[in-house]
Amino acid sequence: MKLKVHNTHLSTHRSVILHYYNLGHRCAAEIARQTKIPVLTVRYNLVKIKKEGGVEHRRGNGRPRKITLEDNRAIANRNLTVSRWTVQRQLHRLGYENVLPRGTPMLTNEQKERRVQWALAHKDDDWNRTVFSDETSYQLFRNTIHRWSKHAQEEKKRIPKNRQKIMVWGAFTNKGQISCYSFRTTMDGPLYVEILRKHLLNGARKQFGSRWRYQQDNDPKHTSKIAKQFLEKEVPEMIDWPSNSPDINPIENMWSILKRRVEKQNPSNIDELDQFLHEEWQKVETNIINNLVNSMKSRCLAIIDSKGERINY
Repeated sequence: MKLKVHNTHLSTHRSVILHYYNLGHRCAAEIARQTKIPVLTVRYNLVKIKKEGGVEHRRGNGRPRKITLEDNRAIANRNLTVSRWTVQRQLHRLGYENVLPRGTPMLTNEQKERRVQWALAHKDDDWNRTVFSDETSYQLFRNTIHRWSKHAQEEKKRIPKNRQKIMVWGAFTNKGQISCYSFRTTMDGPLYVEILRKHLLNGARKQFGSRWRYQQDNDPKHTSKIAKQFLEKEVPEMIDWPSNSPDINPIENMWSILKRRVEKQNPSNIDELDQFLHEEWQKVETNIINNLVNSMKSRCLAIIDSKGERINY
């Protein structure tokens, strides 16, 4: 930033000196006195005007680049003795950016193929009778919301070393929220069945009667023996789900919305976190839920187009 400001000042000085020269001024000391520009700078530019007819900066008078156009094409494979700064500048000129890759679960070729086959089989489904579900964790003292500040380096948020969190199970459909249940223990098969019995069945039956299907991922607690027995007995229909595919589930977007809204409430303890979570769950607008459910066809098409790669929604 300092270099950019410095260059701007030099350009302005040159323009001012040329202006005075065109007005007939030839004395460097006089121009310096009136403009507050250093007299040596004025003298240098007056000489330049007389020799070259202008004050424009002559390009290419720095140290020659060590990397040639040919080297650009294979910068990583050339046996050149160059500094890392030279490499960084050259990569920047070629349009590269220094980025930290976003972490995402790895997909095997087999999983990608299964995702494509799943998307082909379900792209024309009627998703309006599907109950989408998932679990996630909500952490106290999250720090993910950006803010505008004139003193960015001074912006701080005190965060304890060991942050508490709560676990949450939730489900929704095109008709709205089914339920949101929070707990502070590790979920296993029996707890999962208890949650479904108390927080899924009544809501799903109220919305659809017996014409609904349930979506869940392939987490071990979901596929445990006790869970399978319960689902076979109580749920009218199950939809198969590809492994390692949270990006397809629209409830993941719901969690992101809720986490931001809860963080803005600035809970100060675990009980407030729990309270704000349930309040914000109930406030999620119907049009948001509808849009998430209606995005399933485009998600399937995106999976097909990307040949099973991870998608961003």
